[in-house]
Amino acid sequence: MFTIENVASMLLGGVAAGMVLFIVSVGLSVTMGLMGFVNLAHGAFAMLGGYIIVLVMRNWGVGFTAALALGFVLTAAISIVIERLLYARLYRAGELDQVLFTIGLVFILIAGVTVLVGPENQPVPIPRALQGQIDLGLLTYRTYSIFLIAVGIVIVVGLWLGFERTRFGAQIRAAVDNRRMAESLGINIDRLFAITFGFGSGMAALGGGLGAEFLGLDPQYALKYLVFFLIVVSVGGLGSIAGVFWASIIIGVLDFVLKKYLPQGGTLFIYVLTILLLLWRPQGLFGRST
Repeated sequence: MFTIENVASMLLGGVAAGMVLFIVSVGLSVTMGLMGFVNLAHGAFAMLGGYIIVLVMRNWGVGFTAALALGFVLTAAISIVIERLLYARLYRAGELDQVLFTIGLVFILIAGVTVLVGPENQPVPIPRALQGQIDLGLLTYRTYSIFLIAVGIVIVVGLWLGFERTRFGAQIRAAVDNRRMAESLGINIDRLFAITFGFGSGMAALGGGLGAEFLGLDPQYALKYLVFFLIVVSVGGLGSIAGVFWASIIIGVLDFVLKKYLPQGGTLFIYVLTILLLLWRPQGLFGRST
């Protein structure tokens, strides 16, 4: 039976899941839109960041907020090194070469994490203040899910302001729209690529840590959720922050509801809808046609 409380609970759960998808996927959308690089290793950076966050909290006693910041910075730094040493060599290569390289990188990181940490799912030490439930008036709901929604809103507003109201954001938009023209205006594309790639990977790490309690965290994370990240980017449109945000919310709510009422086939329904959508609008719901 559908009641107001049930509907509100499903919406809150779906929006919380959608916020995690957004935080991880927005970096993939921007880097793919800017670089034109098929980066299937993006989920591996989310996994790597999640492991860094969980392990420094559990083994070193680092606080939750500090661990999130450390995971962001370390993953961004590692990804910039990888981008300069490896990714930059394949920017002019074909899509098949890029796919094979990034999939190979995924398997290397999965094997490395399995050897160093183990294949088990990693429990996330959630701060006491974020445990339990919170009274919202209409219903009581998980405090951590409400926290994820609040963090997601802050991040989407911050990213929108950063990309739409700063000089660096203008450079990224210019490079996405016309790379050659941006280069002719004096924009250092190599530096822009490195910074944007690092930031996108750092965002993935942040999403991996925040969503670890929600999605779980094990060495197969990079492959397990890769399809969802790609669906979000495809539906939202490359380089569109607003598009990725709304696509994440839609897919998060659909996935949450379908898993509740169609646990055996709910994910298949999302795949079918995505295929039909891309046949209708190859650029995604919010992307621009070329």
